[in-house]
Amino acid sequence: MNFSYTAINKEGQKYTGTLEAQSKSDFYAQIKKTGDSLVSVKQQGKAGLSSFNIQLTFLDRIKMLDKITFARNLGNMLDAGLELSRALSVMERQASSPKLKGIYKKVGESISEGKSFHEALELHPKAFSKLVVAMVKVGEEGGNLASTLQQVALQMEKSYQLKKKIKGAMMYPSVIIGVMIVIAILMMIYVVPGLTKTFTELKVPLPASTQMVINVSDFMSNNSILTFVILIVAVVSFILLLRTKIGKRSFDYIVLKIPVVSTIIKEGNSAQMSRTLSSLLSSGVDLVMAVRITGEVLQNSYYKDVLIRSEKIVEKGEPLSTVFMAEQKLFPIFVGEMMNVGEETGRMAPMLVGVATFYENEVDQKTKDLSTIIEPVLMVFIGSAVGFFAISMIKPIYSIMNNV
Repeated sequence: MNFSYTAINKEGQKYTGTLEAQSKSDFYAQIKKTGDSLVSVKQQGKAGLSSFNIQLTFLDRIKMLDKITFARNLGNMLDAGLELSRALSVMERQASSPKLKGIYKKVGESISEGKSFHEALELHPKAFSKLVVAMVKVGEEGGNLASTLQQVALQMEKSYQLKKKIKGAMMYPSVIIGVMIVIAILMMIYVVPGLTKTFTELKVPLPASTQMVINVSDFMSNNSILTFVILIVAVVSFILLLRTKIGKRSFDYIVLKIPVVSTIIKEGNSAQMSRTLSSLLSSGVDLVMAVRITGEVLQNSYYKDVLIRSEKIVEKGEPLSTVFMAEQKLFPIFVGEMMNVGEETGRMAPMLVGVATFYENEVDQKTKDLSTIIEPVLMVFIGSAVGFFAISMIKPIYSIMNNV
């Protein structure tokens, strides 16, 4: 591509010129090497390439670990002096799956056709988020794409680790409860009918709890296939419900009301919001756009609402911290106070990094504590369920022994 530009040399004289480069990032890198200060730049056309553009249709998603590896390795290669097109070629050859190879190949083709790197990434919204595209765009325009990609990798890695810790804390009780449900169903189908037959033959009077267990067992044993179908349908329906707006909103509300869990969710969202916003601001993204992208990154709908309101407040010229200080039910007061300090000192990004680090450490400790708290709670829950079942089945047996 050919670029016409205006710059100021080391002697302070302004001049205009033209330069041929493979991409915008390559152009900025060449100007940076001269030591001149760029004033303006305009792309004139492509050198030796046709103007035919291919519409990309490969919009598949890739794993977060693959995204992190892509940003980190690409940033390291660019920092080592490789050209963007060659670095992408290396990434394509090293990709572990055909899906990744296809994405990297088409990104490289788009750049060869004259698109900038962020424009090529933007054609794959399921693979590269708006956060990545925005930061890459700023990195290209500022001529520091390598360091920007490394920062993108760090931000995604921190976010991934945070989500992994929260999901890991929730995994243990979910597995235990799931196994309990399966065992209970199997006992109802295969164990209780044998006891029921004995009670019927001996004509033992049954307590209400025992009769309830037997009624449930009779239904399950007589409709075992239907029982498992209902269970599968219930699980699938729950998953599909969470994907609806009402279901997602209800789930987000519930998790914010569960003791201990709500604290982890609040601090986790505070950490993710702070680190994402800090990464965007430190990369040079303007505050309004940074707030908008951060709102899209957050998962909980209530936190998204706060960021949407924040965007409108910032557009009016009001301080961002006022919104967060008014939302102490969702964000700890520390978040709003640190934002306020950052606005007053002009060091918003560093302040947000400190907030993110603090709450990431808090979440790390609380997820470890959660496993300690959950164990006795699960023991009580399991003991209560087993106790109810045992008493319901043992009472009639005691009646038989008394009659004997």
